[in-house]
Amino acid sequence: MRLLVLGGTEFVGRAVVEAALGRGWEVTVFHRGRHEPPPGVRALHGDRTTPDGLATLAADGGTWDAVVDTWSAAPRAVRDTARLLTGRTGRYVYVSSRSVYAWPPPPGAAEEGAPVEGASAGAEASDYPRDKRGGELAVLESFGAEASLLVRAGLVLGPYENVGRLPWWLTRIARGGPVLAPGPRELPLQFIDVRDLAAWLLGAVEQELSGPYDLVSPPGHTTMGELLEACVRATGQDAELCWTDPRVILEAGVEPWTELPVWVPPGGEMYDALHRSDVSRALAAGLVCRPADETVADTWRWLTGIGGVAPMRPDRTAKGLAPEKEAKVLAGGVPGTTPQEAASHD
Repeated sequence: MRLLVLGGTEFVGRAVVEAALGRGWEVTVFHRGRHEPPPGVRALHGDRTTPDGLATLAADGGTWDAVVDTWSAAPRAVRDTARLLTGRTGRYVYVSSRSVYAWPPPPGAAEEGAPVEGASAGAEASDYPRDKRGGELAVLESFGAEASLLVRAGLVLGPYENVGRLPWWLTRIARGGPVLAPGPRELPLQFIDVRDLAAWLLGAVEQELSGPYDLVSPPGHTTMGELLEACVRATGQDAELCWTDPRVILEAGVEPWTELPVWVPPGGEMYDALHRSDVSRALAAGLVCRPADETVADTWRWLTGIGGVAPMRPDRTAKGLAPEKEAKVLAGGVPGTTPQEAASHD
């Protein structure tokens, strides 16, 4: 198979490239040259945000069985690339997001959920849901439903992460001491290891699948407790997980998802949208998810191998809880709350 990856040097794109090379595929990457691509690829340079940014790709004249695009800014960049590649690639795979669904997505709606309104294939950057939906529309405009694969990913974790979620937890737990662990401990989670995403995506290309697929683990693939306990094991530190009631955390003004990555309190629309997704279509098409222990251990191995500081995308917000804010919650620094009520020590 001949594969073109737009990007291919960071997180999802890099995982796709490495998985394709592992299958013996011939891989071309088109990227800006800011990061070294994996060895064994043919590299083309260009910046889709600039005038004539596709000139190198246009002049190359190559043809491919499929193209993989992970773009998440102005949809017009996807539109322009899809138009250029019409007739030169057999299938356009766009790594989208479950954020494309109108809020709140009804429980169990899966791929039939209504998309956000106001998205356009030729739009400038607006917000993440509309940008991703605009990217989908751009692919459909040029390749049609039969030659388009829309991979609507959920929470993605694993080696090369440049968003700051699992690396923050690993770094925090590696510091040791009492750690604010957001409860309940048995809270079911959904995420997908970036390598499982890549493996499923390439398998879908081989099967010539089309249409939208929600791609994340089945609900309850792991729990908050299992995830953080895996971080303790991976780092080998003496961190003490202090399981804390969600009400205490929220009353302290701690932001779910951003200040405490991955976690959102149970029982609300946000939790249902992020951790109770129906992924039966992807499972029927071959999705296999590795144990959370493996994802955590491999991410820690990668993180320590690059010096302990994870890369961060400039277009993503910083993740994690300030140490002084964490200490205040652990000390019971919420009006009307005692330290015993604030946290139970594991």
